[in-house]
Amino acid sequence: MGYSVSKRKDRETWVVRETINGRRSQRTFRTEEEARQYALKMEAQHQEDVFHGVMGRKVKRTFSEGLQRLVAEYDVVSQKNHIMRVATWIDENAPGVTIGQELLEAGRRMQKALRDQGLSQSTINNRIQVVKRVLSLSYREWDWIDYPLDAKLRKPTPKNERHVYLSEQELGELLEAIPQRYEVERKFILLAMLTGIRRGELLVLDPGNIHNGRIILRPGQTKSGKSRTIPLPDEALPLVTDLPFSTSKDKVRAAFERAREAIGRPDVRLHDMRHCYASLLASKGEALTSIRDLLGHSSLVVTSRYAHADPARWESVRAKLPRIGNQTATKH
Repeated sequence: MGYSVSKRKDRETWVVRETINGRRSQRTFRTEEEARQYALKMEAQHQEDVFHGVMGRKVKRTFSEGLQRLVAEYDVVSQKNHIMRVATWIDENAPGVTIGQELLEAGRRMQKALRDQGLSQSTINNRIQVVKRVLSLSYREWDWIDYPLDAKLRKPTPKNERHVYLSEQELGELLEAIPQRYEVERKFILLAMLTGIRRGELLVLDPGNIHNGRIILRPGQTKSGKSRTIPLPDEALPLVTDLPFSTSKDKVRAAFERAREAIGRPDVRLHDMRHCYASLLASKGEALTSIRDLLGHSSLVVTSRYAHADPARWESVRAKLPRIGNQTATKH
């Protein structure tokens, strides 16, 4: 199996002979260079076809086809934003890329490009996961390729985990620092502080989300794609009487940035209001399982970062420890 290049003895031409699966064919060229270039090209194409499982058995599928099937057959609500951004990057930088080694290389190029843009490792990993999932399904479930390739696209462990927590007093100072012209945005940010709800989830709130002093987020409104219930403290009730908020992501960001600059905390982000909400609940003794459900985390692993904020927890443990030394002393 393979390609050979030789010169015809009876004339000044060169022949490329190929043998694949027992079948032979040949092609004639005027020069040795043309013949060798053709042989190299066909050999590379043959190896690519074998790698992709094309040799008379499988049709090459594009990444676009894979994304369409992924969206049609699986729950990807939590990945929606990343899927759209990956699709855009591929369309602009690797249009028509096929699923297989070609997609693997495109994924690696995207990974480097996103890193060069300064995106966080967590964000890069979320984008790469879209490519990995298409590669995985293409091999394990759709039978589109013959080799598992998803494991070759690695996701480095993020080293950018943030631990920014503000006290109740600091939160109050931040709120007061919002310029008066941002009245709606002030309500928006205060509600984020009081509920720990994500910015995107707050932006889609409507009157139908409010029931008996609670915010009930519907599956299509949450990052996880699952419904979530958050109780409203008395201070938050006036904030939800006129939904939806007549603002935008950019206006909220502008109001928040001006406030944080005014109090000298340029490191604080709006998303940190979720951390502060959870940290304050933990400091008041709320169970981590409750905090997990309120924030919409998938597991306690993520929520456990707030355990440090509950000093009463350790006092409770201390009170339960046995008095081993004293018990031994009474026996002698």
